[in-house]
Amino acid sequence: MRDLFRKIRKTGRVAQDAPRAPEPVLPERARDLGGSVQIRHVDAGSCNGCEVEIASAFGPVYDAERYGARQVASPRHADALLVTGPVTRNMEMALRRTYEAVPEPKVVIALGDCARNCGVFAEAYGVVGAVGDVVPVDLEIPGCPPEPEAIVAALRGLTGR
Repeated sequence: MRDLFRKIRKTGRVAQDAPRAPEPVLPERARDLGGSVQIRHVDAGSCNGCEVEIASAFGPVYDAERYGARQVASPRHADALLVTGPVTRNMEMALRRTYEAVPEPKVVIALGDCARNCGVFAEAYGVVGAVGDVVPVDLEIPGCPPEPEAIVAALRGLTGR
């Protein structure tokens, strides 16, 4: 055991330093968040490609939590909604209720092309529209699906870290 501790002390920090902070993209409503944002993820009808990238962004490699972004289980504990996918008929009311449950000030992030403009699901019979057609959107992250680096960069712009 002592050998292990000696090796750790001798080797030092192995992780890379964080990249430079991006330009803050603070919407007017997010100015009072103070460098920390609690996020509630809502899947409004996505193909789950964005969810895989969100899991990567919050996983050990990209670790979005070290920049002040944390996922929470309840919209009542959240500062922001991270919405993926086009809004389907079955999820329209659920998204509205979730949006109403988030306390002020709140931020809505549309993640992926489907959330921004319905992507490949545009004009589908079960799709109501993009996220912006149902609730006001403050920040959009493009991509199909967006890379974890883009997700972390957008969240860093939101937290200012």
